[in-house]
Amino acid sequence: MKKLLTCSALALSTMAGGAYAGSVSACLITKTDTNPFFVKMREGAEAKAAELGMTLKSYAGRIDGDHETQVAAIETCIADGAKGILLTASDTSSIVTAVQQARDAGLVVIALDTPLDPIDAADATFATDNFLAGELIGQWARSQLGDAAADAKIAMLDLAVSQPTVGVLRDQGFLQGFGIELGDPNKWGDETDPRIVGNDVTAGNEEGGRKAMENLLAIEPMINVVYTINEPAAAGAYEALKAFGREDDVLIVSVDGGCPGVADIKDGVIGATAQQYPLRMASLGVEAIFAWAESGTKPALTPGKDFFDTGVALVTDAPADGVVSINTTEGTDLCWG
Repeated sequence: MKKLLTCSALALSTMAGGAYAGSVSACLITKTDTNPFFVKMREGAEAKAAELGMTLKSYAGRIDGDHETQVAAIETCIADGAKGILLTASDTSSIVTAVQQARDAGLVVIALDTPLDPIDAADATFATDNFLAGELIGQWARSQLGDAAADAKIAMLDLAVSQPTVGVLRDQGFLQGFGIELGDPNKWGDETDPRIVGNDVTAGNEEGGRKAMENLLAIEPMINVVYTINEPAAAGAYEALKAFGREDDVLIVSVDGGCPGVADIKDGVIGATAQQYPLRMASLGVEAIFAWAESGTKPALTPGKDFFDTGVALVTDAPADGVVSINTTEGTDLCWG
């Protein structure tokens, strides 16, 4: 696996800025290197590493869920003498053993976007409040439906069957925001509310979103609310709805707030999205590794939370009473900064 990681396109390795050979080195390990969210995260990490004169190597799985490649990347970072790792884990519980090996070797490990399970398996987590992100879009969808929310038919387009923490938090936040009683808040799919048509998984990409939407439409053709784990999945869901002639009478909500997702709100594909800031996550993460290498200081967390909250904002051009939001002009200016 180490040979595969070194020799194939599965691991994208970049010297930050192309001209730095600093004594402090760091690794960024993302779920994929094609999802625009992780592309922006890499840009933020590279820019901050260049500013600080650090060496940054970036690795990514082939697809969301490629746990084995992430484990191999951690092993490579340890062997290379990196001072720290920034990680968006595909499997948030299975990766813990490899993360502990890195920490035992003296590396600081910072989770970005996706908390590990348990969250303190990493030295720190820099992330959106993913439960709040889901709650905002749930509140917005409920407000848009008004009294009809009591009879909604909801499709839940989740991330993966392994239920990584980011997927659980967004799913459960949405349901609570919509006014649906949760089962076990640490997993999705055990709710008993009849308004939920079902859950399907998307791998966080457009094709997965299309297939999941088709599957759920086969169960209930009159779905009128669609929760999606991210905006690529939302785009796929929209295409499936369009094929059924349902694109104009279904509310789609999502999380990410990338520039393409904000454009989809303007075009009527998505009704609202919760915007997060991956460039900031990665930039702060690189700074934290630099501080660890220089002084042994670990990052502080947001007071009252078990992670560092990098912020979230609801983006929509159809504001709802009682739900704070920004419009797409503001969302475009802020997208993924």
